[in-house]
Amino acid sequence: RAEREQGITIDVAYRYFATPRRRFILADTPGHVQYTRNMVTGASTAQATIILIDARNGIVEQTRRHAAVAALLRVPHLILAVNKMDLTDYAETVFAPIAAEFTAYARGLGVPEVTAIPVSALAGDNIVTPSPHMDWYGGPTVLEHLETLPVITDPTAEPARFPVQYVIRPRTTTHPDYRGYAGQIAAGVLRVGEPVTVLPSGRTSTIAGIDALGSSVDVAWAPQSVTLRLTDDLDISRGDLIAPTAAAPATTQDIEATVCHVADRPLRTGDRVLLKHTTRTVPALVKDICSRLTLDDLSQHPAPGRLGPNDIGRLTLRTAEPLALDSYAASRRTGSFLLIDPGDGTTLAGGVADSR
Repeated sequence: RAEREQGITIDVAYRYFATPRRRFILADTPGHVQYTRNMVTGASTAQATIILIDARNGIVEQTRRHAAVAALLRVPHLILAVNKMDLTDYAETVFAPIAAEFTAYARGLGVPEVTAIPVSALAGDNIVTPSPHMDWYGGPTVLEHLETLPVITDPTAEPARFPVQYVIRPRTTTHPDYRGYAGQIAAGVLRVGEPVTVLPSGRTSTIAGIDALGSSVDVAWAPQSVTLRLTDDLDISRGDLIAPTAAAPATTQDIEATVCHVADRPLRTGDRVLLKHTTRTVPALVKDICSRLTLDDLSQHPAPGRLGPNDIGRLTLRTAEPLALDSYAASRRTGSFLLIDPGDGTTLAGGVADSR
């Protein structure tokens, strides 16, 4: 009701649809600056982002902000849909400068490739079928492009990461000594017989068995939910991370990261927060807010001292306990985290760890 009254998108709306070639989940996220946090929510798990531009207005501040969020969260595919071409006489001279300017801006953000498509959503031009009004455009329609994007990832491409969610100890007559560690594989592949390290303790063991869907398997991969059994009875609890010994991440208490601040109250240097990483939550201190991103020219405003609602900035954190944190460039799942207000549990910011 509020969205209809104000004529803007406020919350993230999810829609599900399918074509003969692929199934889709569409997250319709708001463009208004006040709701950037909801844009972050929608983009955090996305495999493609479509940024919608009014052909009459061209690139505006929210266009830059959404492109920066998509680049920050390393959404693999970025699509520019220049809409309302019917109101500009379907002119190539309107579309081409917008596409060129946005592509240059996106490259400055580190986006390797942008696909720009001129569309008229009202008339359906270049949405599902090619437009008869824009014969100067020879690229794919929006749906054709979405159907052909490469989205299948190789689970063996990343080192395995298994955050422990729950320790299973039935202590029944059938299973008197069963000790299993349940969770969802965040990345990679795990195999029976593989040497593993438990972090942050650094203790080592070997995978004795993998239970999935009520039966034992020899191999499991992301994003399967499984229960691991180890050859040794180790002190492991929720929040620990199990990883192959040969590719275990380093633990650290000092984190350099980029965050998008989503709370109404500002985040300041010296604030004490909770940091939630996978299934582990630890106290942390904001040591320094190094810079704040200026979206117009992508410059960094140094030492702002605070981040306000919807600001994107770089900061350093000191955690009370070591964390097994990957860089976000290496793993979206284990390189991301949330900052939480310890007083009321409010989410303050979503963060991505820089390369170390």
